[in-house]
Amino acid sequence: PASTGSRPVVGFDPHAPAAMIVASSPASPASVRANPTLRGARTHRRSASSLPSASSSSSSSFVARCRRPAVRRRGVAVVVHSAASATHALGVDVGTQGTKAILYDLSSKAVAGKGSCSYGLMPQPAGRPNAAEQDPSTWLEGVRVAVKAALEEAGLEPSAIAAVGVSGQQHGMVALDAAGDVIRPAKLWCDVESAKEAKELGAHFGWAMQAGFTSSKVLWMKRNEPDNWARTEHVVLPHDYINYKLTGEIATDPGDASGIGVLDLTTRSFREDLCEFVDLKFRRVLADVVDPGRGVLGTVAAEASCGWLEGLIPAGAIVSVGSGDNMMSALGAGCVDPGDLVVSLGTSGTVFGYSSTPVIDATGAVAPFCDATGGYLPLLCTMNCTKVVEEPLLWYGRDHEEMVELAADVPPGCDGVRFLPYITGERTPNWPDAAGAVVGIRPGALANPGVVYRAAMEGATYSLLAGAKRMSELGMPAPREVKAVGGGSKSPLWRQILADAFDVPVRRLRESESAALGASMQAAAAAEGVDVRAYV
Repeated sequence: PASTGSRPVVGFDPHAPAAMIVASSPASPASVRANPTLRGARTHRRSASSLPSASSSSSSSFVARCRRPAVRRRGVAVVVHSAASATHALGVDVGTQGTKAILYDLSSKAVAGKGSCSYGLMPQPAGRPNAAEQDPSTWLEGVRVAVKAALEEAGLEPSAIAAVGVSGQQHGMVALDAAGDVIRPAKLWCDVESAKEAKELGAHFGWAMQAGFTSSKVLWMKRNEPDNWARTEHVVLPHDYINYKLTGEIATDPGDASGIGVLDLTTRSFREDLCEFVDLKFRRVLADVVDPGRGVLGTVAAEASCGWLEGLIPAGAIVSVGSGDNMMSALGAGCVDPGDLVVSLGTSGTVFGYSSTPVIDATGAVAPFCDATGGYLPLLCTMNCTKVVEEPLLWYGRDHEEMVELAADVPPGCDGVRFLPYITGERTPNWPDAAGAVVGIRPGALANPGVVYRAAMEGATYSLLAGAKRMSELGMPAPREVKAVGGGSKSPLWRQILADAFDVPVRRLRESESAALGASMQAAAAAEGVDVRAYV
């Protein structure tokens, strides 16, 4: 059980690095109204350019400026045009529940504006309860809505954007055909239909692979949707897909690529033998891995700017290499040195820290990821975090504010009530078919809704604490403090539970959307031509 307030929850340190202390202001009611949300994943698809009809009088000149670029792999980056008005970097985080955008002032190194767009998963196909999928067109819509809202809040024109960095949910399988079109909905990190395939691959690869890893999803598609696999010419990750739609360039980075499950961490290249075990063409359809030290992936294509982006990001703006959301969150949290530890309380829960050498865990509990600076990011991910805390709201018909008040007098440990948080199966521990449970119930124990609310927070926290302990067993240094990020970090109650459980001070970042912030900082580093680790 957690101790009672053994460590403080730390506020803001004025001497902390800029990565951690970033000035921002809440959205005004007007900007909130201007920021619509999607209430479900869109199932339609827009064309790459959204060209006007042939009957349009201006269509010929429009097509001349906006021809769709051919699908290409890694190529030579184009230098962005010089413009005095390009004063900000844009960071975009394409997540499971929504897309966030941050405009970062290159001069003041402060957040100038923020925007967001909410959406959900596609309805589960009949008879497939373990499926979790999204149409990638939803992400494009999310980018448009979030960027527009950020520009409006900052009072900026699109011409102010000098560079763009993209963060994306890890592991998602996006299958493209030879023309670069999406073949089927993306299977997400939380899709566990490939549990059987993951177990099979793990046995061959020599470590306990979880169903979240992309290679298991590819093997699942090969076996269950052979026609779709036959059409597949590119397998990319969500952040790679957005980069492709921005630049026409198909590429990935070591951080996100390490979530596929076939990357050699030492050489930062895909292993041919592991790829061939999945399928003989698997290596060919994977994107080339770009060194994050390269900085610039390419530039925003005119076809993208005047097409699906609707002019919200200017043509010629630099696009940095990008990475997965955890790698970008590490940048936003300033997690670039040994001893740095970050706990992210979002749809998934993660705990990760910086390492200069690979950290390999044969049990599969700690994922062997690269980071976005050329180092490594050992990470433990749970599938159940903030959504566990939302369950008691549905049961009791209360909101967070009411629940916090009711939980104020509930002692740590909830008098023995435990919430096992595996409501959607679990990735760590590797129990894809598990279910949640509330245990330790005594007469009257659940009469106070605050008991279950706090127990849900504690249950999600204990899973992350187990990950931190496992990292220590693998040689990671003990953390000096914990930096808390993600939506859950806004809760003072949850931060105090973290401090009690981890027994170290907990610091909440002023900007909780650390992945979008990290993406903007990577873009800023690319625009200024400096190393991103040094910049952070």
